[in-house]
Amino acid sequence: MTEGPPLLEMRGIGKRFIGVTALDGVSLSLHAGEVLALMGENGAGKSTLMKVLGGLHQPDSGEIRIDGQPVALDSVARAQELGIALIHQELMLAPNLDIAANLFLGREWGSRERSKRWASYLTPLPKRQLRERSQRLLERVGLSVPASTPVARLTPGQRQLCEIAKALGQNARILIMDEPTSSLTAGESEQLFRIIAQLKAGQIGVIYISHRMDEVRALADRVTVLRDARHVGDLTREQATHEQIVSLMVGRQLSGQYFPDRAPPAEREPGLDVEDLVVPGAPGGVSFQAYRGQILGFAGLVGSGRTELMQAIFGATRPLSGSMRLGGAPFRAETPRQAIRRGVFLAPEDRKSQGLVLPMSVAENTSLPDIGSYARLGWLDRKRERRVAEQEMKRLNTKATGPEQRVVSLSGGNQQKVVLGKWLAMSPRVLILDEPTRGIDVGAKAEIYRHMAALAESGVCVLMVSSDMEEILGMSDRVAVMHERRLVRVLEREELSQQHLAHLMTGGASVEAAR
Repeated sequence: MTEGPPLLEMRGIGKRFIGVTALDGVSLSLHAGEVLALMGENGAGKSTLMKVLGGLHQPDSGEIRIDGQPVALDSVARAQELGIALIHQELMLAPNLDIAANLFLGREWGSRERSKRWASYLTPLPKRQLRERSQRLLERVGLSVPASTPVARLTPGQRQLCEIAKALGQNARILIMDEPTSSLTAGESEQLFRIIAQLKAGQIGVIYISHRMDEVRALADRVTVLRDARHVGDLTREQATHEQIVSLMVGRQLSGQYFPDRAPPAEREPGLDVEDLVVPGAPGGVSFQAYRGQILGFAGLVGSGRTELMQAIFGATRPLSGSMRLGGAPFRAETPRQAIRRGVFLAPEDRKSQGLVLPMSVAENTSLPDIGSYARLGWLDRKRERRVAEQEMKRLNTKATGPEQRVVSLSGGNQQKVVLGKWLAMSPRVLILDEPTRGIDVGAKAEIYRHMAALAESGVCVLMVSSDMEEILGMSDRVAVMHERRLVRVLEREELSQQHLAHLMTGGASVEAAR
């Protein structure tokens, strides 16, 4: 970090929306060549603060300084002029365009580098020049693909690197990354970390938002923590222990209650039996048994076929062959509606596009999968809809102004609670949770874990897909390990270890019949 004034200072930033204080006198500083981790529970104000910095929201109070000078960030364009680039968790790329078009989207018409003549602003840059410039940017971030490649063909990791290249093309000095590794493989994450080190060396300041403690402690020079819309502390790299960060984030120690203590039933009652189920694209059938009152975890690398298997069980994808039994009786779901009628529910990996209707309210999302039961004489019983939504909000401690609040305005953790709430209101027999805590802070994770444990104790059969090794080990009674769309082994609780799971997940053992 260089001497002199910080690259960025945000002093006493306040922001209110109707009925909600989103930011209450929040301060933050960032130096050139520094990685600052911004942490806090979902709803703590992190995203709002970064939207203020990116010019998306105007603060109601406070001051922003860059290089010691006060600035007014009254638009996204103004923020970009000052070298501020925001990379959202949901990447803002146009998949129907190629990489070059995305990197210069909105900046195709001329450049001060070409000419100072006004005519240059009326003439788009030639496609060849766009691609040459784009290729140089891609080389800076280590992405070895042609700039003419359509974005739709890129992996999530490659798209992340494109976003960074786009920011570099705008001469960004302050780069904001919101949950950048939430959908990346381990290899893609390592590549991203190398790029961040290069950005630091180039004196670019990085604000890194993540709930993954190991990443934060490895990358961050400092940690700034928000809680309940307020700034509650700054930690140096040496001070930023797991316990200290969590204590600041949630205002209490979570050790001992992060994963709830629970014991599975002594007797195994039939829950869901899957026999030789062949999912499209898989090399063979999958067989396993899941029991009532247990959490069966599904571990595997990205692309191992876990999500596709869950979709086939739920009826979102039709299996090619095989059979299933639910509670000992034959079960077959050709559509999600049929699965729902039998009490088999899926909380999908992508909650925003597959699990919720974002413009609708909490109450409307809660009633949607069981809308028929809310109808009286052809009219929707809004009072019952509201009453049920309020019950689930109270049960899950969902932070919202009320059942009428639109889901799109909730934090990620509270959106996930709405997904769970709509299924809990229907008394599930089998609940499939695909990455249930992805992008969720530690406090919300602990709450969801307690509800998962309570569901299992009530006799629900829970299937949990997770890429979080700690989560798999901490919550699962048994673990089904998948590799290259095959089920390799089903491990009992006493067989579980991180080394054993990693060995099986990476193909370190021959494919065996599940046991």
